[in-house]
Amino acid sequence: MTTPTVVLVHGAFADATGWIGVIAELRAGGIPVIAPPNPLRGLTSDAAYLSSVLGQIDGPAVLVGHSYGGAVITVAGAAENVVGLVYVAAYVPHEGESLAELQGRFPEPPLTGSLREWTYPLLDGDSAVEVTIEETAFPFVFAGDVTEDVAGVLAVAQRPLATAAFTETAAAAAWRTKPSWALVAGADRTISPEVQRYGAERAGAVVVELPDASHAVPLSEPTRVADLIRDAVRATS
Repeated sequence: MTTPTVVLVHGAFADATGWIGVIAELRAGGIPVIAPPNPLRGLTSDAAYLSSVLGQIDGPAVLVGHSYGGAVITVAGAAENVVGLVYVAAYVPHEGESLAELQGRFPEPPLTGSLREWTYPLLDGDSAVEVTIEETAFPFVFAGDVTEDVAGVLAVAQRPLATAAFTETAAAAAWRTKPSWALVAGADRTISPEVQRYGAERAGAVVVELPDASHAVPLSEPTRVADLIRDAVRATS
């Protein structure tokens, strides 16, 4: 039996180093793992990038998406070699649904009032808008259960998310045909736990909830996150 490669997809305001503890856990168990960059430029193009990565992996893959990465794996997970999906404090959209529409069904989280807008140039000479979390709000909104020093570093090292990511609709919903697992962060102030639960239940995912976990749960609870991923790997091997 072939052990699937675990592909860890980070979300907004972060990079792949947020998976450091999870990677260590998986590697210690002999599970092949990669953590590619997520461009954060928009759902369509980000999913296309991840699909290109998947096309270069030999054998089956389990996709793991944190935060906005959940939306990306929902679309890219339609790739033939994807055998399972794991959502970690993540958006789980339906086909044809945008993140704004999904979030709009629920009260706004503290994230919404804590965003700072920036602009960046497009190839056609126009410009587009991207957002980060205000540095002073970042620990409360994103990383409530990591140390103050670590939260401070994360705040100044954020990777911005293009606002197009909120409005582009999902071209596919891989969870409709592939098994899924979800970890709900019960103290999340970036993506409300209600939004996480709704998406996970709609997808028929196996759900684990950590009541005190913040949005930074891959950093704060790497063993619990890795445990869920290991469950998915065992079930799909």
